[in-house]
Amino acid sequence: MHRLIATATLALGALALAPMAHAAGDAAAGKALFQQKCTLCHSPEKGVNKLGPSLWNVAGQPAAEVPNYTFSAGMKESHITWDDASLDKWLTNPRAMVSGTKMVFPGLTSEAERQNVIAYLKSLK
Repeated sequence: MHRLIATATLALGALALAPMAHAAGDAAAGKALFQQKCTLCHSPEKGVNKLGPSLWNVAGQPAAEVPNYTFSAGMKESHITWDDASLDKWLTNPRAMVSGTKMVFPGLTSEAERQNVIAYLKSLK
């Protein structure tokens, strides 16, 4: 009986931790994907805006507050804070999330790719 309870407890603990582990993503894989798909428009460096704003330190910050970048009215009025959930939604389909965004990127269909990019963005501090 004790063995059954211990096994069940371990299984439930593993299930509880699974979303946390998945949400962490792989920052190295995210960096590679960012370099392939994002650097044409975005820089990971502080203060370096391109066609899109710098994404340095974007995780945890309010949207539309990167200095020296002109955001769309839709983005300014979005009241988004870039946490894991909002970044995931944005990376899935930016135009569906914010009407009038200047972002032309169609989104990432792979959840694993989105989680990896999020992990990379969270590393930019």
